[in-house]
Amino acid sequence: MTTSGPSSPSAAAQASGQLTDHFLIAMPAMTDPYFAKSLVYLCEHNERGALGVVVNRPLDMTLAELFEKVDLTLAAPGFAAQPVYFGGPVQTDRGFVLHRPVGSFQSTLAVGDTIGLTSSRDVLQAIGDHGQPAEVLVSLGYAGWGPGQLEEEIMQNAWLTVAADADVLFTLPPEERLAAALQKLGVNLAFLADGAGHA
Repeated sequence: MTTSGPSSPSAAAQASGQLTDHFLIAMPAMTDPYFAKSLVYLCEHNERGALGVVVNRPLDMTLAELFEKVDLTLAAPGFAAQPVYFGGPVQTDRGFVLHRPVGSFQSTLAVGDTIGLTSSRDVLQAIGDHGQPAEVLVSLGYAGWGPGQLEEEIMQNAWLTVAADADVLFTLPPEERLAAALQKLGVNLAFLADGAGHA
């Protein structure tokens, strides 16, 4: 139950799940090492909490190396050198694949009509064998929040939010994604850092 009063309609909007398919942009004051300077893509947000994937923190691992670890063949061209990402501090031993289009896999959370988050092995097999889905971001781990936890963090100015852009996810290199998400808000990354803490 929120105690923010009637003057914050955004809290009601956030509570109703309207942050699904949004970016969370970590504010400069964010000190949590898991999330400092992070851009998170929110795949689900409802009364039970929120689930997302950090999309700008590549690990020192390629898809070719990941496929080798899980005994799968990566025959399709164009994927081998793609990085694997740190998706968040929850279940870091499991792979999660953000992909476009949604497709039909054993365990997929559809985010709107075009993007899916799949945790079942069959999506990796499809990528390895057929190069489909063609647009993918593979992470180890995810970010999770309990009921009301994310809303509280937003009210404490830990995060900025903006509607997500799939092109930022799938076409930009990881080091450009945070600035591109901020640009959607009309905010410059350098200005945000300089202006942190000022009203």
